[in-house]
Amino acid sequence: MSTKRDYYEVLGLSKSASKEEIKKAYRKLSKQYHPDINKDPDAVDKFKEISEAYEVLSDDQKKAQYDQYGHDAGNQGFGGFGGFGGAGADGFGFEDIFSSFFGGGSTRRRDPNAPRKGDDLQYSMVIDFEDAVFGKETEIEIPKEETCATCNGNGAKPGTSPETCTHCSGTGQVSSVQETAFGRMVNRRACPVCHGTGKIIPEKCPTCHGDGTVKTRKKIKVTIPAGVDDGQQLRVSGQGEPGRNGGPAGDLYIVFRVREHEKFERDGDDIYLEIPLTFPQAALGDEIEVPTVHGKVKLKIPAGTQTGTKFRLKGKGVKNVHGYGVGDQHVIVRITTPKKLTEKQKQLLRDFAEISGDIPEEQGSSLFDKIKRTIKGD
Repeated sequence: MSTKRDYYEVLGLSKSASKEEIKKAYRKLSKQYHPDINKDPDAVDKFKEISEAYEVLSDDQKKAQYDQYGHDAGNQGFGGFGGFGGAGADGFGFEDIFSSFFGGGSTRRRDPNAPRKGDDLQYSMVIDFEDAVFGKETEIEIPKEETCATCNGNGAKPGTSPETCTHCSGTGQVSSVQETAFGRMVNRRACPVCHGTGKIIPEKCPTCHGDGTVKTRKKIKVTIPAGVDDGQQLRVSGQGEPGRNGGPAGDLYIVFRVREHEKFERDGDDIYLEIPLTFPQAALGDEIEVPTVHGKVKLKIPAGTQTGTKFRLKGKGVKNVHGYGVGDQHVIVRITTPKKLTEKQKQLLRDFAEISGDIPEEQGSSLFDKIKRTIKGD
């Protein structure tokens, strides 16, 4: 009796699995255990087992034989399941695997000498509240790589030039063919001599040592846009890392972090401010000066204003960073209660409370009670 694992078990399927389910399971497992991807010691054996299971179950005739006789089908005069080339009856095989791994099949290679755009950089910039509101011209210094001025980026000593790698003929890749039980497999890897560049530099530049770039600190002028908010970013084109093989430079992304203000709070393009009012101001009304980011303005407080009342100062907020108008400033009033009172102030408040009828009888006679007693002659 065969000691092989059941093919359905290998692919994690039931015997009622459809052809599409078999194909899907094989794709997933072959990617997981492919020897070029998975370096575990048992990956090769698992990959062979998975491929063998798929080769049988994807072929209608072989599947029917296996379903009836199992691994002993070869003893029933059908020739067994050996000798397959790694692909099922539907034509899915190693070429599809390479296509899934490398985005286009084993025959497609990226030219190592083709122009490549440089990497993007990110810089976090802390700015004041007012600078975020009104914008500002400033200068920052960032660490970055620059094209080496000595060799103009080719990495070679002046007077010399890079040469085509003879080991890979300038392709940047080397191939090895392996005959396996499942057919011929072609493995392509980065050239160990030129490290995938396709070129070698016999005499390296003394400044950049063959890298073609040098690390430096560069000062860049930056215009902080008016209305920028915390967490927003600005793209400065061409100020990232230099490109390779004549490719364009990357971009610089500046992420703004806005410091909190001691008075103002911002929500989008609107600004919020809380101001204290005394009880007389709220009760009698008043005209007060209110600070805004644009300067002080006068605000009329109507008599009888309650704590928490919100007033809107139109156009005293933040200019929209995309040019869609200007926000407002919202002023929220809070009635303050004095903590220390003179005796005269206390008496005036008692008189006010009596006149208003706000003092309970057990705390003293109201003014109306006094008037009643006077009329009665008490």
